[in-house]
Amino acid sequence: MIATGIERDDHALLDAYSQTVTAVAEQVSPSVVRIEASGSGSGFVMTPDGYLLTNSHVVSGEKYVHVTLQDGQRVPGQVMGDDPHTDIALVRIDAPKLAALIFADSAALRVGQLAIAVGNPYGFDCTVTAGVVSALGRSLRTKTGRLIDDVVQTDAALNPGNSGGPLVDSQGRVIGVNTAMIMPAQGICFAIAANTAGFVMGKLIHEGRIRRSYLGVAGQNVPLHRRVVRFHGLANESGVLVVSVEANSPATRAGLHEGDLIIAYGEHPVAGVDDLHRLLTEEQAGIGATITILRDLKKQMVQVEPTLRE
Repeated sequence: MIATGIERDDHALLDAYSQTVTAVAEQVSPSVVRIEASGSGSGFVMTPDGYLLTNSHVVSGEKYVHVTLQDGQRVPGQVMGDDPHTDIALVRIDAPKLAALIFADSAALRVGQLAIAVGNPYGFDCTVTAGVVSALGRSLRTKTGRLIDDVVQTDAALNPGNSGGPLVDSQGRVIGVNTAMIMPAQGICFAIAANTAGFVMGKLIHEGRIRRSYLGVAGQNVPLHRRVVRFHGLANESGVLVVSVEANSPATRAGLHEGDLIIAYGEHPVAGVDDLHRLLTEEQAGIGATITILRDLKKQMVQVEPTLRE
């Protein structure tokens, strides 16, 4: 049978794809490690002096872990910082000739571009899977209840043990930290975007933690009656019901009470607890802001000064 031009083109494309994945696997695999704590996961080298990135849930509650390099060498690792709110953790090891990866700009990612995952699922070291960036700008909820924004969705197959490994582009640059899959769905996996991971990594290296501001309220999302929304000209049809207020907290000093409905923070409308989480960054600590509430269905404004949660 004589191959047609179309078939020859298909073979050429397939061969180029194979060459790319093979080259990236050879480039990235020496930087990928297996991390053993209470369970087992993956990690990868980000600095030549031994800083590794992984998932917070891989090392959760541990101060020391065991790290196995690609050559089989097993070395001790120390957890230098942990941010459960973004599922990112920093581990340091002492080993020679470490090959460090670099970050890509995840803000420049495009749906459909090649995505390659390297990790250690079920203990099978340096397993490589390939796919594409399926979607951008997803949100993923962590065990702490916070949402991680700007999550990368990929169909590169992930399995237990892949957590903490790198998701890389066709040049071997890290575009995300593999973190989760949806079971029993196939081809729906998620990675913490490189820009988020890079920011957290820098904070953990220099300060050992990520600090965020807080108000001191426990709240829940509640719908607002349409008449109330129309009467006050509100931007959203929901808000945050204050369920409880911590003693000696910024919320207490601001005069917030149980039963208040928070509908805005500063100039930003608040439709739910996730909106407050996004707004209460470290930079907001010590800066006065106006919280708009509904109390007895009347709109009121209170002044609050968030503090850092240590």
